Amino acid sequence: MYSVPARIGPAVRRFGPSLLRLAAGVTVLWFLGREVGAAPFEDGLRAVTWQAVVAAVTLTALTTVCSAWRWRVVARALGADIGLPGATGAYYRSLFLNSVLPGGILGDVHRAVTQGRRAGDVAQGVRAVGWERLCGQVIQAVVAAIVLLTLPSPVRPALPYVLAGIAGVVGCAALVVGGAARLGRSRPARAARTLATDLRRGLLVRGVWPQLTLASVLVVAGHTATFVIAARVAGTTAPLGELIALLMVVQIAAGIPLSIGGWGPREGAAAWAFAAAGLGAANGVTVSTLYGVLMLAAVTPGAGLLLTDAVRRRRGRGHPVESSRPDPAPPARHPAWRGAERLVP
Repeated sequence: MYSVPARIGPAVRRFGPSLLRLAAGVTVLWFLGREVGAAPFEDGLRAVTWQAVVAAVTLTALTTVCSAWRWRVVARALGADIGLPGATGAYYRSLFLNSVLPGGILGDVHRAVTQGRRAGDVAQGVRAVGWERLCGQVIQAVVAAIVLLTLPSPVRPALPYVLAGIAGVVGCAALVVGGAARLGRSRPARAARTLATDLRRGLLVRGVWPQLTLASVLVVAGHTATFVIAARVAGTTAPLGELIALLMVVQIAAGIPLSIGGWGPREGAAAWAFAAAGLGAANGVTVSTLYGVLMLAAVTPGAGLLLTDAVRRRRGRGHPVESSRPDPAPPARHPAWRGAERLVP
C-alpha cells in the first residue's frame, strides 16, 4: 500500500486544517456572491465615510485598551506581568494580523508566542492568550444570550434549546477534564490539572473575574456600537433594539475561525439574520462589508507597529531582552496554534 513520505506527512498535517479553514471562508463568500451578487459588497465599499472611519477608529482604540487590560489581568493571574501600554501595542498587532491573514487567529498566536518568549515561558504566554480569548468569547456569548432573550430576533424561539445544548456540552467537558485530571502522570492528566489550577487559583479569584467581566462587556459594547454605525451609514432603518439583536448574532458568527481575514462567516450570518428579520440578505451583506472595511481601517495602527518592529530588527536595534534559557514548547500541538514560528520576530 502506498504511504505518504515522511517529509510530506507533517506538511499535510500542518497545512491541512489551515487549507480547510480557508476553503470554508471561500465557500461562504462564493455562495453569497452567487445568491446576492457583487452589488451588496460594492455598496458597502461605496458607503464608507470619513465620519464613520473616525468613529470606528475611536471605538476600536477604546475596545483595544479594554482587551489589553483583560489580557493583562489574565496574565497576572497566571503569574506573569504585562504593562498596559505594551499589551495595547501587542493587541493592535494581533488585531491587524487577524484581519489580513486566514483563520482570524494567527495574530493571537503571534501575540502569545512573542510575549511568552519575552517572559521566558512560551507555554505560559500561550495559556494567557488562550484564556483571555476564551473569557472574551464566553462573556460575549452570555451578553448575546441575554440580549437575544430580551429583544425580538430570528433566533429567539430556538434560543432556549440552543442554550440547553451548550450547557450540556459544557457539563460533559467539565466531566471529561475532571476525569482526565485523575489519570495520574499522563499528558492529559497534567493538562487537565493545569487548566483546573488556572481556573481555581487564577481566573476565578474574587479580584480577577469581575475585571474580566467588565473589560469583556466594554469590548462587546464597543464592537456593537461600531456595527450600529455601519448599519446606519449603510441605510438600515430598523429599530435600534432589533438591530442590536441581529448584530449580536453576526458577532457570534464572526468569532468562528473559518474566515479569510475576518471575511466569510460574518457576511453569511449577516445575510441570514437580516433576511430572517425581513430586512433583506443584500442589506446584511452591505452592512457587514462596511463594518469589515471600517474595522480594517481601525486596526491599521497595528500595521504601523509591525513595520516599526521590522525596521528596528533590520537596523539591529530595539530587540527585546531574551531569556538565556531555551524556550519551552507550547503545551499543546493544536493545529490552530501551528505556524506561529513564521510570524514571531
